[in-house]
Amino acid sequence: MSEIKRRERDAVLQSLQAGLVPRLGLHLLQVGRKDEVAALLKDLERIEQGGAAFRIVVGRFGSGKSFFLNLIRTLALQKRLVVAQADFTMERRIRSTGGEARALYSELMRNIATKAKPEGGALRNLCESWISDVHHKVTSAGGSEDEVKQRIVEDLRGLQEHVGGFAFAQVLGKYYEGHASGNEALQGNALRWLRGEYATKTEARQDLGVRDIIEDENIYDSLKLMGAFCAKAGFGGLLVGLDELVVLSHRLPNTRVRQANYEALLSIINDCYQGGAANVGFVLAGTDECLEDKRRGLHSYEALRSRLVENSYAGEGVRDLSGPVVRLQNLTPEDLFVLLRNIRHVHAGGDAAKYLVPDDALVAILQRANETLGAEYFKTPRDVVRSFVGLLNVLEQNPGKTWQELVGANFIKKADVPTSVEEEVALGIAPPADDDAELQTFKL
Repeated sequence: MSEIKRRERDAVLQSLQAGLVPRLGLHLLQVGRKDEVAALLKDLERIEQGGAAFRIVVGRFGSGKSFFLNLIRTLALQKRLVVAQADFTMERRIRSTGGEARALYSELMRNIATKAKPEGGALRNLCESWISDVHHKVTSAGGSEDEVKQRIVEDLRGLQEHVGGFAFAQVLGKYYEGHASGNEALQGNALRWLRGEYATKTEARQDLGVRDIIEDENIYDSLKLMGAFCAKAGFGGLLVGLDELVVLSHRLPNTRVRQANYEALLSIINDCYQGGAANVGFVLAGTDECLEDKRRGLHSYEALRSRLVENSYAGEGVRDLSGPVVRLQNLTPEDLFVLLRNIRHVHAGGDAAKYLVPDDALVAILQRANETLGAEYFKTPRDVVRSFVGLLNVLEQNPGKTWQELVGANFIKKADVPTSVEEEVALGIAPPADDDAELQTFKL
């Protein structure tokens, strides 16, 4: 195997030790999940071909949902899709009346990534790519600058067929106007509008001459428009990744707010499955409780439950990955062994001569994990991974130490504090949603 770049090595190891999912170097770690990856790759192909996709990745906390979401993100970038990713929080959700939905859209737009700019912040690059693409097509055919402007107008006319497309096209036209004239302020205002950062229509009209803005009630239409624009800019479409679905199911303040968000998810599923969306896909990640809790989970909303119900013929030894729900299976002991080998390889920078522990140490570590955590370590490998990275770091900084001295009874420790909202919910630490928050108590 080739040498691993220092930047990738450090990003992977620092993220793993912190219990986080690395954005770089995922291909260096990936094990198992072959069937799940194949199913999502078909979704990416469908988006490229002008279709739409919707998936919910389900698994308990620590099972690798966020890792899987980032892996799909990496594969999408390789297939020349644009990726927008964000976490649900109390301040960012899919439907609201107080700006929380617009905040989610803004976060997605700030995190937009392309193959050329995988770390995010690629919205300006996306606009420049569109301009360059149109300019190249026209000038390579012998066209003039005036014909480029005419072609820009014609291209944007197609976006006006979508809901909210007229204002979207107007803003893109303003961006091109700013690009052609060197007006950075105008370009900046256009990007601000595209990120959903205008709070009032008055301000947007003053800066850009448009009468509409991206608001709480139209973020899904705006995401579809962005998918159409990505296709026009020469990409395969837009993939939207949303993690921490547990916030919608178990942290929203009351039933009414939760049901409104579930209704929004139902609209997206219906639109994606009935052909109402093009060049756009959604991948959400959540725990089993998010899905199955009949009081607060997605299954508590009957219309949504009927869309997400799994194939009754699937079960022990039989899987169906064609539906919207993808359940992550537990990693096998063999998968975990390969994962530790991959981490050891990354720590050594890709040089087998620099391995700090032999394969025997990996076997001993897994045995110790089994003794300490029992079956839990198959379901949530995060604690084992964090402990193993810590072991390698200690051995690297203390050459006199041996792995046998360190792999003792206290080697594997569960994290002292929850590392995510879904872990807080699973452990009963998170404040429960107040289903009767809209009711008041009176005394006469």
